Amino acid sequence: MSWELKLHLAAHPVAYPLVRAVGRIAPVIRVPRVGVVVSDAALAKEVLNDPAHFTKTGPGSPADLWTPVVGPTVLLNMEGAAHGDLRRKLSGLFTPRSVSDLCGAVLDAPVDELRNELRAGRPVDLVAVVRRLVGAVICELVGLEATEAVAAHVAGTAITSAIRLGRRSLTPAQVLRCRQSLGVLTRPAARAWADGDPATVPGRMRQLGLTEEEALGAVAAFVLTGTETLVSYIPRLVALLHDFGWLDRLAADRSRVDDAVAEALRVTVPSPVMLRSVAADSRIGRVRVRAGDRVVIATISAANAPGSFDPERPHPPQIRQLWFGAGPHFCLGMPLAQAEIRAVLGAVLDAAPLSVVDRSAARRVLIPCYSRLVVRRG
Repeated sequence: MSWELKLHLAAHPVAYPLVRAVGRIAPVIRVPRVGVVVSDAALAKEVLNDPAHFTKTGPGSPADLWTPVVGPTVLLNMEGAAHGDLRRKLSGLFTPRSVSDLCGAVLDAPVDELRNELRAGRPVDLVAVVRRLVGAVICELVGLEATEAVAAHVAGTAITSAIRLGRRSLTPAQVLRCRQSLGVLTRPAARAWADGDPATVPGRMRQLGLTEEEALGAVAAFVLTGTETLVSYIPRLVALLHDFGWLDRLAADRSRVDDAVAEALRVTVPSPVMLRSVAADSRIGRVRVRAGDRVVIATISAANAPGSFDPERPHPPQIRQLWFGAGPHFCLGMPLAQAEIRAVLGAVLDAAPLSVVDRSAARRVLIPCYSRLVVRRG
C-alpha cells in the first residue's frame, strides 16, 4: 500500500473509499444523503465556472458550514458583485512584491535554520517545521507575535477539524468552539486594523479600503484555507519526491521544480472535495440537478485520474490547477502558498541527498497528512 493511500485511509477511513468508488461508477452520480457527486475534471471545471447555476451560498454549500462561525463577508461564503469587490480589494496583498516582502520577513531566518540543520546531518521532522512556518505566516497576517505561531496553527486546525464530508452544518456546540478558536486570531487582527499601521497586514487591509468586518473575514479565510493545506502538502511533496526518486534529480537540476510541485499538487489535492449548491435547475453531464441540490466535486478523483506521481507527464487542460479551484473562486492566496512551498523545498534540495527515516499518518483529520515525517541527510 502506498503512503498516499495510507494517509487518505487514516484521515477518512469510510469517506475516502466511498468517494473513489463512486467515481468509478460514473462521472456524475446522485448519492443519497451525500449529494450529486462529480468525479470528472472537465465537468468539475464547468460547475466551478458557472456561479449562476452553482453557488457557494445555497443549501449544502460552504456557507452552511462557515457563515455561523465567521460571518457573512468571507470569500469562502460569498458570490456575485460583493465577492468580486472584496477579491479586488485583497488582491494588493498578493502581488509578487507583497508576497516576496512577507515571505522574506517571516520565512528567511527559519528556512535558513532548516537548511543548516539538514546540512549538519541532524534528523528533522518536516511536519513540525512546516507547522511552525505556516503558523508564523498566519501570525504575520493577523498581527500576532511570531512566538504565537504554534498557538495560531492550533486555533486554525481546531476550526477545520470540525468539518466532515457527510456534515452539512455544525452543531451549536461546534459553532461555539470554532468561534472561540477563531477569536484567538481575529482579536489581534481587529486591534491591528484599528491601529491602521501599514506595517501590519490588517493595517494594509484598512488602507486598501476594507471595512473591519471585511478584514476580519479575510483573516478567517486565510486561516481556514492556509493552515492544514500547507502543513499537509509540503511534507507530502517531499515524501513523494523521495519515494519516486526525484529528490536527488531535482537537487542536481532545478529546471523541473515547477513541474514536480504541480504534479505533487495534482496527486495530493489540497482541496480533495469542493462543495456547491444548485441555484437554478440545470444539468451536470447527463444528470439533471434541481435548485437546492448539493453538489460534491470529488477533486481527488478528478485530479488523480491520470495515475501516480510523474513530473514528466504534462497535465491535461481540464485538470490543470483544478486543486486551486476555477472561475471567480480560484484561490486568491495561491502566490503566497507557492512562495511558502518553494522556500521550504529549496532548503530541502540544498541539503540533498536526503532520506526519509521515519513517518506516520495523521488520523481523523480534514486534509490527509503526515503526523510525522523525519528526514536526514544521507
